[in-house]
Amino acid sequence: QVQLVESGGGLVQAGGSLNLSCAASGDTTSISAMGWYRQAPGKERELVAVITSGGSTHYAGSVKGRFAVSKDNAKNTVYLQMNSLKPRDTAVYYCYARCGVASDYWGQGTQVTVSS
Repeated sequence: QVQLVESGGGLVQAGGSLNLSCAASGDTTSISAMGWYRQAPGKERELVAVITSGGSTHYAGSVKGRFAVSKDNAKNTVYLQMNSLKPRDTAVYYCYARCGVASDYWGQGTQVTVSS
């Protein structure tokens, strides 16, 4: 079992920045990847960014070049630095962790609101 606790959401004006954090606890040695999804009202949850245990990263096309995912292995924490935010980035952002090949865990979600 893995527990995830997110922090860092909030309200920001378009063009601004926010940094999200997600701290993992529990069986962290089994984590093979961590990342972020988001869900806007009335829309499906979508992948934002992921980073593997080896450090490889993958981004959704809509955030590439604006967002950066990173991790601190010593703290079992993954970060999402979000720059040049746009109103369409408004969503609840969820941290997730994959353990092994198919066990996924989710955080409680943190609201990000970008005003125009």
